[in-house]
Amino acid sequence: MPMHRRALLVALMACAATALRPAYASDKVNVVATFSILADFVRNVGGDRVEVTALVGPGADAHVYTPSPSDAKKIAAAKLVVVNGLGLEGWLPRLVKSSGGTATTLVASSGITPLRPGGGHHAEADPHAWQSVANAKIYVGNIRDALMTADPDGAATYRSNAEQYLARLDALDREVREAVAQIPPERRKVISSHEAFGYFAAAYGIAFVAPQGVSTESEPSARDLATIIRQIRKENIPAVFLENISDPRLVERIAAETGARIGGTLYSDSLTGEKGDAPTYIDMVRHNIRAVSSALKS
Repeated sequence: MPMHRRALLVALMACAATALRPAYASDKVNVVATFSILADFVRNVGGDRVEVTALVGPGADAHVYTPSPSDAKKIAAAKLVVVNGLGLEGWLPRLVKSSGGTATTLVASSGITPLRPGGGHHAEADPHAWQSVANAKIYVGNIRDALMTADPDGAATYRSNAEQYLARLDALDREVREAVAQIPPERRKVISSHEAFGYFAAAYGIAFVAPQGVSTESEPSARDLATIIRQIRKENIPAVFLENISDPRLVERIAAETGARIGGTLYSDSLTGEKGDAPTYIDMVRHNIRAVSSALKS
């Protein structure tokens, strides 16, 4: 075969191989996060070097999520799986096992001391550690380190991205503290749907009372509701808040029976889509503190 024809044939075969390559093929690190807030942390640290998928998407509830067969495929294809831990994703171990994948699993909350609302060492841990910005910084550090291990060539990028994002989180923490300082101490009390803001309360000094426990799976008893209604009246709690992942009827009933105003919607366990109030973690915290501050100052 003449040399020029052979060269042409090789070129054509190369073009054909390129055309047949799957559209999803990528040099990016494939990361699966269990829910939208973790996925946002990964995107901020990973930048253009990562491809991130959230199993529980915007507006959905990780407490009661039911995995699909496609989720197992996503985990099987992942290099890194980022989970919250602290009992949030009870459905995850079986999913990882069924996937047959070899991904490294990162528990992003590692190093955080969990709150245990029931009291005692063996009480159920509150999984919502991200609601404290200081804890969010621990998540980010863990994600940075895991990405550097999974993709050493990108270590400098991950370190730089994390440093910039951590600086933004520091600014956010200051913003929250400045907003709380403007609220009279006696008015720093609110009602929310489920006990998702314990870390926020501990960090910033706003008391949250919730008719549900730390999981949206729990159902408050009539006695629980009566106790909360008495507490609202006795302590003159000024506002109740809906949550984006919870049935609003419970909080609406409490508001109707006590006269407390509904201060709006708080985002606890999930971000929104791009056009919503909380498409990123920073947007979520900023929305929440503005809503709380507006309701309690007036």
